Amino acid sequence: MVASLTEWPKSVNLKSSEVNKMKGEILRALRDSGDYVSGESLSKELGTSRVSIWKHIHRLEQDGYTVEASPKGYRLLSSPDLLIPCEFPGLEQRIHHFREIGSTMDAARKLAEGGVEQGTIIVAESQSHGRGRLSKEWLSPEGGIYFTVVLRPKISPVYAPRMNLMASVAVATTIRRLFGLKAELKWPNDVLIEGRKVCGILAEMHAEVDAVHFINLGIGVNANTHVSQQEKKATSLKEQLGREVCRKEFFRSVLMELKERQALLTEADLVEEWKSLSATLNRDVRIVAPGEEIIGQAVDIDSGGALIIKDKDGSLRTAIAGDCIHLT
Repeated sequence: MVASLTEWPKSVNLKSSEVNKMKGEILRALRDSGDYVSGESLSKELGTSRVSIWKHIHRLEQDGYTVEASPKGYRLLSSPDLLIPCEFPGLEQRIHHFREIGSTMDAARKLAEGGVEQGTIIVAESQSHGRGRLSKEWLSPEGGIYFTVVLRPKISPVYAPRMNLMASVAVATTIRRLFGLKAELKWPNDVLIEGRKVCGILAEMHAEVDAVHFINLGIGVNANTHVSQQEKKATSLKEQLGREVCRKEFFRSVLMELKERQALLTEADLVEEWKSLSATLNRDVRIVAPGEEIIGQAVDIDSGGALIIKDKDGSLRTAIAGDCIHLT
C-alpha cells in the first residue's frame, strides 16, 4: 500500500513548523465555520491561549490573509494563493517556502548535502536564477509553481533516469485530471499542451556506483503566467484555460501523484504510462547532445528511459540525453 503524504518523514526547523501547524489549524477552524469564531472557542479547541491565537492570526494577515476581527470573534474573508506551509496540513515540517529565491535546486542541494530527510520540499513564488537542463534559464515570474523535492530512493543508480519519467507523468496526469487539458510528454522531461511547453523538469543526483544518496527533483510549472510573451514555444495553464488556476490545489495534487508513483520507479508500468502520454514517439526527431546529433524516427524508449531512434537505413540508435526537436 502506498503511504499517504502525511506519512512521509518530517524535516527540520521545529519552531517554524509548529507555527505553521498552528496557523493551519486556525485556518481550518475558520474555513469550517464560514462565520465568526470566538478567540475563546479557538483557544479551547486548539489548546492554546487567546493571546497565542491573536498572534497567529496576525501572522496570517502578514502572509496575505484577510481576517475580520469583531466582538463576535474572527472571520476569514479571503486567502492568498500562496504555497505556504500552513496550507498543506501534515506537510508543514517539510516545506521550506520562499517569496523569492535564486533557485530551488541550489537550495535543495545545500539541504540534501546537509542530511535533510526524504520528502523535504523547497518551493518559491518566484526565482531570480531558475534553471533547466544543460544550465538553461527557466523564466520564473510570480504566478508559476517552482519547487524541488529531495528524494532518497532506495534504488540502484541505473533506475535514476526514470525520475524524469515519473515526474512528467505525475504533472501531465494532474493537468488532465484537474483541467481536462490534453497534456503530453516530450522526451526527456517536458510537459506540453498543444505542442508548447507548460512544465520543465530537472533531476540532479548524488550517487556512488551502487547506491543513490539523493536525487533532487525540480519542477517548474507555468501556471498563472504569460510566458508566451517571452517564449513563443511555451504556454501556461492560464493561457490555455482563459482563467487563473488554484496553484495550491495543483501543487497538492502533484505531490500526491509523485508519492504514488515512487513505488513504480523500478516497474515496467511507469515506462508504459509514459509511452501512453508521449508526444515524441512515432515522430521524426533531431537529438542534439554534446558531440553528436541523431536524426530519425523516435520508435521507443528503453527500460531506463533512453530514446530509441531509427535511422533512414533502418538501424537503431539510442539517445541517453540531449535536446529533442520534433521535426514532424
